[in-house]
Order: sequence, then structure tokens, then C-alpha cells
Amino acid sequence: MRIATTIFLTDETIRPDRLGRELEQRGFAGLYLPEHTHIPVSRDTPAPMGEPLPREYGRTLDPFIALGQAAAVTERLTLGTGITLVAQHDPVDLAKQIATLDFLSGGRFTLGIGYGWNVEEAADHGVEWSTRRELTRDRVALMRALWAAEPTAYKGAFGSVRASFAHPKPAHGAPRILLGGGAGPKLFGQIAAYADGWLPIGGRGLTETLPVLGQAWSDAGRTGEPVVVPYAVHPSPGKLAYYRELGLQEVVLQLPPAGEAEVLRTLDDFAQFL
Repeated sequence: MRIATTIFLTDETIRPDRLGRELEQRGFAGLYLPEHTHIPVSRDTPAPMGEPLPREYGRTLDPFIALGQAAAVTERLTLGTGITLVAQHDPVDLAKQIATLDFLSGGRFTLGIGYGWNVEEAADHGVEWSTRRELTRDRVALMRALWAAEPTAYKGAFGSVRASFAHPKPAHGAPRILLGGGAGPKLFGQIAAYADGWLPIGGRGLTETLPVLGQAWSDAGRTGEPVVVPYAVHPSPGKLAYYRELGLQEVVLQLPPAGEAEVLRTLDDFAQFL
């Protein structure tokens, strides 16, 4: 089982190039980064992780620039977002960023996406909260058109793009797309419709939920099995043994949003799980 990591990288934490080198040297498989463009001070939306909202949420580095820095100093470390708030992006620009990062890193990128929790943040991007799921799906479809081998037009409910020359292409046609969110028929239907798998936060209850996801996958006419990657996990030997018993191929461990010394100590602690 591949052991990857995630961290809220900020202007106060270890730098992405330093972290990337240390992860690869120790044998960790990957680095996933979250995204928040900003956190409005006046906020009615309760934070799902509890209040007060941790300081790092308002200080996150841009994940694509940070991952690009990590990619430049590594050769094997996989790179991902956990998660990209697709609804808050121009999809033409986002498709270019993703394709460039995946191309320059040699196909090491995974696009973790989600619908978000912060109504005020999304509103500042012009997102109508009630349609954010449909908007995200539409924008992923538009990006897939731009990543296609031949110029491909797309017209959806929320946007369109002409058949275009759009290079570079992602290294393997399109990056792996994993959808984050809480277990349930709505999310599993979305995963089966347009994603490659699921990023469950913490990974609890998978014995019960994996068969439900598998059924949604099969009902949608998908072949094989959806990828499932437990995310932001606080590890223990028993927990990781449980994931292995379920046949999972990757898990993402949570690093503290801290300076270099503390992060490296945590990596040394986590090395026992490799």
C-alpha cells in the first residue's frame, strides 16, 4: 500500500521544495495539497472541523504553484490536490494549469476535487451554492474536452469551449480524478458518473460504504472498481492494517501545518508505516 501525505502548506510552514525532497528521500509515495483562495472574515458558514477555524485555512499556498516547486526537485513523488474547488476556477485556465503540471512532472498528478463547505468563499467567486455540484461536473467535462487528443468542442449547462488547439496535454490523456465528500448515494452517483474514485476524509466506515460505492459504480455501467484513497488519516498500525485488508492501494497521512523541524519529526514518526 502506497503511503502518501497531505499538509496545509502556508507562508509559515516548511516549504514545498524542502518537503518534496524529504518525502522522496524517506520513501513516501506522494504529496497532496488542499486549496482555499481566501477565508472571508465575516462568515455565517460553520466550519465542519469546528470553530474557531484553524489559522492555516486562511494562509494556504496555491496548490498548483507549490506542487510545481515540489515536482521540480523530485523524480518519483506523486503530486495531487486534496481538494481543488473546481467551481471556483475558470475551467479553461484550470485545464491548462493541470495539463502543464502533469506534463512537466511526467504524469505524476492526481486531481482531487470537491464541492467545498465555505458558502462565503464560493460566493466571492460568483458560485451559486445550490448548483455547485452540477457546476463542478460541467467544468470537469469541459476540461476533459481540452485534454482530448484532437480538438474537441464542449457545450454544457454552465459553460462551453470551441474545438481548440490546447497543449500541453496531460501525460496519459487525463489525470486521475478523485472526488472528495461524505458517503452517500448522491456523492457515489457523482463518482460513478465522471470520476475515477473517492477521497474519503479519515476513512471511517469503509466496510459498510465500499459495497454501496461499488454498486453505484456497477449500476452506472463502469468496469473495474473505483479507486478509494483514505485521506487526511491520523495513522496507527491497526488502522493501516485495516485498509490493507480492504485491498486499498493508497492512503494519505495528515502532516501538521508546522515549520520544518516539526514536520520532519513527524515524517520520521510516520516512517514506521512505510
